[in-house]
Amino acid sequence: MASKKSDPKKTAPAPDAPEHTRTGMSPEILKAAFIDNLTLAVGRPLETAVPEDWYQAIALSVRDRIMQRWVRQFEKRNAPDVRQVAYLSAEFLPGPHLGNSLLNLGITDNAREALAGQDLDLYIGLEEEPGLGNGGLGRLAACYLDSLATLRYPATGYGIRYEFGIFDQAIKDGWQVETTDKWLLPGNVWEIKRPNFAQVVKIGGHTETFTDQHGAFRVRWIPDRVVVGVPYDTPIVGYLSDSCVLLRLWSAEAAQSFDFADFNRGDYYGAVEEKVFSENISKVLYPNDEQLEGKRLRLEQQYFFVACSIKDMIRLCLRRGSTLERFHEMFCVQLNDTHPAIAVAELMRQLVDKYAMPWERAWDITRRTFSYTNHTLLPEALEKWPLPLFGSVLPRHLEIVYEINRRFLDEVRTRFPGDEDKIARLSIIDESGEKYVRMANLAMVGSHTVNGVAELHSELVKTQLFPDFHDLDPKRFQNVTNGVTPRRFLGLSNPGLTRLIDGCIGDSWLSDLDRLRELEAFAGDAGFQQDWMRIKLENKSRLARIIRDRTGVVVDPTSLFDIQVKRIHEYKRQHLNVLHIITLYQRLKHDPRLQITPRTFLFGGKAAPGYYMAKLIIKLINAVADTVNQDPAVRDLIKVVFLPDYNVKHAQNIYPAADLSEQISTAGKEASGTGNMKLSLNGALTIGTLDGANVEIREEVGAENFFLFGLTCEQAARLRADGYNPGDYCHGDPELRGVIELIDSGLFSHGDRELFRPLTAHLLERDDYLLMADYRPYVNCQQQVGHAYRDCQHWTRMSILNVARMGKFSSDRAVREYAANIWKLKPFTPDP
Repeated sequence: MASKKSDPKKTAPAPDAPEHTRTGMSPEILKAAFIDNLTLAVGRPLETAVPEDWYQAIALSVRDRIMQRWVRQFEKRNAPDVRQVAYLSAEFLPGPHLGNSLLNLGITDNAREALAGQDLDLYIGLEEEPGLGNGGLGRLAACYLDSLATLRYPATGYGIRYEFGIFDQAIKDGWQVETTDKWLLPGNVWEIKRPNFAQVVKIGGHTETFTDQHGAFRVRWIPDRVVVGVPYDTPIVGYLSDSCVLLRLWSAEAAQSFDFADFNRGDYYGAVEEKVFSENISKVLYPNDEQLEGKRLRLEQQYFFVACSIKDMIRLCLRRGSTLERFHEMFCVQLNDTHPAIAVAELMRQLVDKYAMPWERAWDITRRTFSYTNHTLLPEALEKWPLPLFGSVLPRHLEIVYEINRRFLDEVRTRFPGDEDKIARLSIIDESGEKYVRMANLAMVGSHTVNGVAELHSELVKTQLFPDFHDLDPKRFQNVTNGVTPRRFLGLSNPGLTRLIDGCIGDSWLSDLDRLRELEAFAGDAGFQQDWMRIKLENKSRLARIIRDRTGVVVDPTSLFDIQVKRIHEYKRQHLNVLHIITLYQRLKHDPRLQITPRTFLFGGKAAPGYYMAKLIIKLINAVADTVNQDPAVRDLIKVVFLPDYNVKHAQNIYPAADLSEQISTAGKEASGTGNMKLSLNGALTIGTLDGANVEIREEVGAENFFLFGLTCEQAARLRADGYNPGDYCHGDPELRGVIELIDSGLFSHGDRELFRPLTAHLLERDDYLLMADYRPYVNCQQQVGHAYRDCQHWTRMSILNVARMGKFSSDRAVREYAANIWKLKPFTPDP
């Protein structure tokens, strides 16, 4: 192996100054802090402390050190000339805090030494996954907070403190079963309740007009009820930085929690009814919104956290001695998809109704404040609310939306006279059939910038999703390709690989991911490759133990780990992966002497509770797994595993173990993806379509290090336009026909021929996501994968080059682009 640099330790914290010995970083001071918090905060003597007590004591000690940084920044952060970003997101998925905070503070080794032989990893593993998000949207938001803190940008992430997460996923008889995610049950030591910053939020009711003392026409909102939003703050510390950002989450409480009049009349349930009704708003992440009640609650959730956040920013602006005329200079507000788009109308309501600002001036401030990130190309994912529902929850906002729309469409008519079709497409109000408020259009009209999240996606936003808005103002459209934090998703998740990289190129790459390019010099080095393969095998062996413990399935760590972990959705095409598995199974049954590369196929992800087809895909995966894993003729060559309850915590064990990353969505459907980046960053090779960020990953790592298959966006569009008939592909491919017939035969469903018929019938008759057309190219590409994996040296070289060329996909790069091109934000200078 080429000569290495010495294996340096992470940059050591500054020596403990005498005045800061209480929050010092040395092992001795940390040990004292752990014991102090164990006995004084947790209330446990050393002799009777259990692991959960030790976790809390360690977490509280780490939080003390983070809060010290937060308090030090207070004056700097609240100076009148400081511009801050407020990142509004209905989801945040930070993952467990303890391990990441130790890493970012640079004290993991010191904490191990302070514990004197106790198992730090055991305590880290006890932390609950914060149930604050559903998928990529929330993980991306958390990555950006990590990067904002690391790069010293002043920022606050605003969201909802869901009492219960989306759900815990169990698998029973192969079906997804949703159970309550009680993530807050053991408490959350990382958050600090701030009741003094609570905000009152109105809901429902009606409006009244009146003339104020100056003779001006005004509107007053008379609500049906009010809810109190109480903030809970979690500071997020940057990597080896003196900087923190804030995650401020709002919890709903009743304005009056207990009605003594009802109680005294004997109406015991009525006495607490308001409390229960109000607190439902932050009770659970994203209710099933198929029914009207679910839609109403979801709209109330979105308005609740947006209203609290806007009022909080106004409070901060005024507290700094500024005026609301400068609001847009002090705050730049990023709308993370359409969920917080009601913020446009809410800021207008505050400025016009409460602070009596002229409409034109308020609108100028509003449009200078907001920018909008679009995360989807699926029309059904662009939120729109029925007018009766919207008006019943937010009567004043509906009036404001109508006025925004009237003025906006007058401008459109001036630009495009007589083009009523364009006016209809641009309108915030969808007038076709049942009338709706289009939240994406509201975000577009009310923002100074809109960005997509990958180069391909951003082009499709301009040409397919919002072409009329692009015609109006093409300069407003930008691209910011997503990124992921290398701290959590490599430094924390893959310590063995992190140490190997440190030993070759030093340790500064975790905050400068472009430095990974220096690994290219080691890609062909035999000794380095041996170390690389050893670490990969260790990671796979650890995951194999987890699989055995959680599912009972025993897998071979030396097999090719073929991994697809993401939300279950038809466009992500987990069922295309299953068709390939059945193809291999069928081949082996027909020819027992067939030589194939042994594989472990691992799936993970949740289906929305009301999404029947996605849940049927999970059932099919598990049904195929049961059949294949129990068949002695193939079980040494193919294993299939569905690992339940996929989340950030479990992902940290999966990414480092992956050999192959499945990114096989239909071209033109995935906005970007971030799992593709995390897997590639950990050395997995990608099999994928030219969709989302796959395009840029392939450009960066090299076409020769990426397994490409499938239709392009243009080819898919032409195929649909020419009259796509999926049955033709099935009937023309005997192997594909055999796979579909095998599913329909009942082999995987105990003889039940109807169980999977909705899935196969849809593929044969409609196939919205073109599985039939992409099946043969995918299967052939998978054959190339199997062949390549047998050449261990060449595969390892490709794996190293994938990691070496992932610098572009750091969330640090993405945040710098937002700051420079959209937010016009400057970082703090480091403390001396």
